[in-house]
Amino acid sequence: MELKEVIGTRRSIRFFDPDRPVEREKIQKMLEAARLASCAVNAQWQRAVVAFRKDLTDEQFNRLKTPVAALNVDLAPVHIHWFNDLSSVNRIKGSRLRELVDVGALAPTHGWSHKFVDDFVYPQILEPFTSSPGYPVHSTFDVGGAVTQALLTGVDEGLGVCLVTLNAQTLRDVFKVPDEWMPLMTILVGYPAESKDGGGQRPRPPFEELYYEGAYGQPFARDPKVVEELKAAGMIQEPATPHNPARIAEIKSLADRYGLPL
Repeated sequence: MELKEVIGTRRSIRFFDPDRPVEREKIQKMLEAARLASCAVNAQWQRAVVAFRKDLTDEQFNRLKTPVAALNVDLAPVHIHWFNDLSSVNRIKGSRLRELVDVGALAPTHGWSHKFVDDFVYPQILEPFTSSPGYPVHSTFDVGGAVTQALLTGVDEGLGVCLVTLNAQTLRDVFKVPDEWMPLMTILVGYPAESKDGGGQRPRPPFEELYYEGAYGQPFARDPKVVEELKAAGMIQEPATPHNPARIAEIKSLADRYGLPL
């Protein structure tokens, strides 16, 4: 698929085929996409633990379930748990910035050099930043960008994906990650048992309520011609409608198939 169609086709899949395994190479492609994501100061805070459901013990599996995501976790053959490695910046001490200088991504025209990184950027900006209250928030934003690229790559590979939040302490305990790793979110992965359309694109707030131009209170004008172009490209698709008989029938069929309550 083209990128715009991938974005438009993505749904939070909640009915996975639990008996259809996911090819290992498709999970690798998702991780490769995450690795290439943009990241401030090239710190690469993202970390992930891939858990194939078949390899989890019953105890691990049951501990991961939450009241909100228990069924999703139960059906998905693969779970990719994402973490923010808060030790990253002080462990690498600007070394990845120096790599960017060497390849010309950070150019001398903008003041960059190894000396600038070593004498100014790391000791006066990056190191103090890691002890500021905003550090986990800003670094998590970058991990989110990596997770998004993994998510969309999964869709492009024909997989179903769903982003969920599980219990942070449970993730630490089950996967024995370092203390510096902050648990964030989990991508559940599998082949959809429901239609990939899922009844249509999910409801979203009006465009003008979300985006402004110049200052708050001045909505960014939405051009209908652009909307039509994005519809043609598959990014903007048919919206989900309330009480859709076809979607209700699909959910009933899935409930019967997996013995689920309605």
